[in-house]
Amino acid sequence: MNTAERDTNPRIVIPQAEPVLVETGNVTKKVRRRALLQNVSFTVERGEICGLLGPNGAGKTTLIRAMTGLIRPDSGDIRIGGRSVVREREAAVLHVGAIVESPIFFPYMTGRDNLDNLALLHPNLPTRKEREQRVREVLEIVRMDKRADERVKTYSLGMKQRLGIAQALLGDPELLILDEPANGLDPMGIRELRELILRLKHELGKTVLVSSHLLDELQKICDRIVVIREGEQVFAGSREEMIGRHSSLEEAFVEMMTS
Repeated sequence: MNTAERDTNPRIVIPQAEPVLVETGNVTKKVRRRALLQNVSFTVERGEICGLLGPNGAGKTTLIRAMTGLIRPDSGDIRIGGRSVVREREAAVLHVGAIVESPIFFPYMTGRDNLDNLALLHPNLPTRKEREQRVREVLEIVRMDKRADERVKTYSLGMKQRLGIAQALLGDPELLILDEPANGLDPMGIRELRELILRLKHELGKTVLVSSHLLDELQKICDRIVVIREGEQVFAGSREEMIGRHSSLEEAFVEMMTS
């Protein structure tokens, strides 16, 4: 084959995914005259763990509700995987899994039965075989497979949180959003949660947005930090940029909140 013939052959180009998975642009949400969010803008790249920080009432859960399409911002936009949550909600959130506040399950049913019922509602799992296989997979991921056939009412808080993460993983999402997942957990439960989040990143390539008041834990796992105070974004950048000249994330955060 001569050079001319080789050059006329079609070339297969495999498109590369954009590095930015989440992009919020000037997101604003008001209730009456109070601004719950005001011009919040940041990005999260694929494969990152992003910590969402702020005091109680800062607007963290409001932002998470907007990112998951549960509420609509008054202005601005949120794009996930290039899709607008405002204009293309169904397509944008199809590959998002979330725990907003505390996961709720039927306590008289087993963990597996709860997930089986939830899998029935997921558009990414159209067949019974796919649903059963995915339920088995997520139970193994969160290491609940050995307790899956026990009733949820017998579970500890940490086990319920892991079952909640299993629920959020059912559709094999690119982005996992966790709202205060460590609330009420004892030190062992917090450690297990930390290890699970790191495994989701390193072994499964998940992108995770997690809000928490446990700054020591976020310092151990986060690549990126976003800080909100009274609805306004006061910082967005890498963990190292956030800590800066301070000895810890906690010290940097306290100074930021009191300055």
